[in-house]
Amino acid sequence: MDSLQKYSVLMSLYGGEAPEFFDEALASMTCQTVLPDQIVIVKDGPVGSALDAVLEKYVQASSVEFTIISNDENKGLGFSLNRGLAVCRNELVARMDTDDVSLPERCEMQLAKFALDPSLDIVGSNVDEFEGEVGNVVSTRRVPESQGQIYSFAKRRSAFNHPAVMYKKSSVLRCGGYGDLRRNQDVDLFGRMLYAGCAAYNIQKSLVLFRVGDNLSHRRKSWENTRSYIEVIRNLHDVGYSSWADVLVVSILQLGVFLAPVSVQSLLYRVFLRR
Repeated sequence: MDSLQKYSVLMSLYGGEAPEFFDEALASMTCQTVLPDQIVIVKDGPVGSALDAVLEKYVQASSVEFTIISNDENKGLGFSLNRGLAVCRNELVARMDTDDVSLPERCEMQLAKFALDPSLDIVGSNVDEFEGEVGNVVSTRRVPESQGQIYSFAKRRSAFNHPAVMYKKSSVLRCGGYGDLRRNQDVDLFGRMLYAGCAAYNIQKSLVLFRVGDNLSHRRKSWENTRSYIEVIRNLHDVGYSSWADVLVVSILQLGVFLAPVSVQSLLYRVFLRR
């Protein structure tokens, strides 16, 4: 099979995940219309018996091969994804979070885009955000489609939905992989990749259902997340990608979100940043 028609799935699992969410995520990846050649799971520290039981169920029942590696302690998403990427055996790697749900045709559509344009390094998509039940879609996060739009957008905001991307392993490694960050690793990585000349495209269809709720709102509002996002854009400025104006605008907006009540923050996201 052509190298651009086989793919690995890369997921990082931590002990705080709900077993039922993890079950839904694995079910969605093992029911793709084009099945993955490999699913790589990085256990980011001890995960507990309930999550281990979910994983073992799919290892035993699925025809897809699983590669499982473990961190002795929680090291964070960037560290874990770098470890997992190292053992992905395919050039194309589909990122997936352990609490989201991929639509059945997600990976088939991304593979088709890579086959149509082999020069691409990243193919993402829109995501539908849901609360509670999978069918309860409350908003859509749309991302820019073409290379020029993506390049401009990513100077200030994430131009991709991280759990919905498929990328070339070699391109990620060539640009240094994920940074040693606890938050916003994707904004940092994809900014560096774009600045290095990597080609990208976002499918203008929601291919992943992204779980949202109060926990996500509180994570967005945390000082750690605010400081991290500003730091990432500042770092992109230092390498020559984002401008001082970009850093200033991002700093003002991020501080405003941090200071606003969670209810106001959620309203701003839905009215101005979502559809």
